Amino acid sequence: MYYFAYGSNLSLKQMAERCPGSQPKFRAVLPNYTLAFTGWSRRWRGGTATIRRSAGDRVPGAVYEISARDLLSLDEHEGYPAVYDRMNVKVITEDDEFVDAVTYINIKHVSETPPSPEYPAVIQQGYKDWGISSRFSIKGKRPPRHTSG
Repeated sequence: MYYFAYGSNLSLKQMAERCPGSQPKFRAVLPNYTLAFTGWSRRWRGGTATIRRSAGDRVPGAVYEISARDLLSLDEHEGYPAVYDRMNVKVITEDDEFVDAVTYINIKHVSETPPSPEYPAVIQQGYKDWGISSRFSIKGKRPPRHTSG
């Protein structure tokens, strides 16, 4: 199955640790959503990434192929089902093809919380790992409308 990563799981190093069997596949965007930071993570000492519906916006990310075992590992790391819920999404590849994937959305926390400096740095490293444009803001604001990744 495919998993769409948009937050710290964009980091190839982090995903290799969490899901050793995962295979990085391709960059993609999730249409009609925006990136937000909510809740409070003890590990990250601040808000963590989630997605919110937002007509016309796109969340850049990447797709991994994962196994059922990897999905269970992600469930544990994401706090499923108490904090994050799994949802099926259609992402758009760089070839403008729609692909079905699973991703996570924070359902416990709705208030925006600034992330710690370390957390966006991990996401930025994920952008570098995948060659995603660094023009994309990860400060909890609405991303620019572009399709670069």
